[in-house]
Amino acid sequence: MTTVGDRFARASLITAHDEAHAFAAVVPPIVQTSLFTFESYAEMEETYQGRKLRPSYSRGLNPTVRCFEEMVARLEDGEDALGLASGMAAISSTVLAFVSPGDTMLCVRHVYPDAYRLFETVLKRFGVAVTYVDGRDEAAVEAALPGKRLFYMESPTSWSMEAHDVAHLAALARRHGVITVIDNSWATPVFQNPLRLGVDLVLHSASKYIGGHSDVVAGVVAGSRDMIGHIRSTTHPYLGGKLSPFEAWLLIRGLRTLPARMKMHEASALEIARRLAADPRVVDVAHPGLGNALPPGLSGTSGLFSFTLAESVGIRPFVDALKLFKLGVSWGGHESLVVPAAVVHAQKASGPNSVIDFGVGERVIRLHVGLEGTEALWSDIMTAMDVATER
Repeated sequence: MTTVGDRFARASLITAHDEAHAFAAVVPPIVQTSLFTFESYAEMEETYQGRKLRPSYSRGLNPTVRCFEEMVARLEDGEDALGLASGMAAISSTVLAFVSPGDTMLCVRHVYPDAYRLFETVLKRFGVAVTYVDGRDEAAVEAALPGKRLFYMESPTSWSMEAHDVAHLAALARRHGVITVIDNSWATPVFQNPLRLGVDLVLHSASKYIGGHSDVVAGVVAGSRDMIGHIRSTTHPYLGGKLSPFEAWLLIRGLRTLPARMKMHEASALEIARRLAADPRVVDVAHPGLGNALPPGLSGTSGLFSFTLAESVGIRPFVDALKLFKLGVSWGGHESLVVPAAVVHAQKASGPNSVIDFGVGERVIRLHVGLEGTEALWSDIMTAMDVATER
């Protein structure tokens, strides 16, 4: 279990080395330039031969972006990190750097829908097969691992919120020589450090809690120097998913308040989840903090969870009656959001290869509990529930 002291220690990593910024600035400057010039032929040659690390073009390396990368690497206990233009850029650049035609990849079920679409369209088109498994069934995972090139994890998983024993799954994969990657967007480095648990690479949709203000779209991946270097040299330069200096600066701002915000999201969402679980109009609540203890390595919870409404409650009138919870995708910002699964199911028919086994029913509602205040948010839910309940 992570203590308050541990969390303050994590927070101190965010502000480490602030005195090193140019002009003694407490906030790193935004180096808004596309290119960097060289003093001499020799310096340019050294840089292009890889003997000297310094910026030359902001698609590859930028000082503000580098500051963000170093902060994430420290928080995730990694040797290095790479900032990218979106969570999907982080997922695609990472996975494509390590799989080749003919490989088979293992993936836990119920992952982020667009990650699933990437695996089912682009990877299959390139001759990479993907097998899905229940990450809670460790025997099934071990049986599926032989012969796999990469094991993609997410814990807790999207919508269904299935939490896994990440350390045990990573150990199983290592036993079979399989590379492990995990999406840690939900828990953040505050509540889960997958690299400490034996995972090879950890990635985030930094648009979520790392940014924290719903004003930036970004991604990041952290791990060993060799693995991050492999991504940096094989896929990142050519897929073009670079992170801009201004977005990196916004993410640095978000990181500074991450521990405090996560504590507030956790407390408010857990209280609302408990109250919903006691309401007879709610059939089920999917929140890792309810019921049994959290799996090893997961020391806290965030503001995202889902619940299932009884047939007596109309989904459309319920979400339309909400005032503080806004209908909107994504999560991790200061605002509270609601998404009905029925809408996501409708999206499945948008084209071929878009069908997704979400593992959730039509009556499931996903909430992101923001920072507006627990009692105000609970009153909003109850008012909407009363409006939507058939009498």
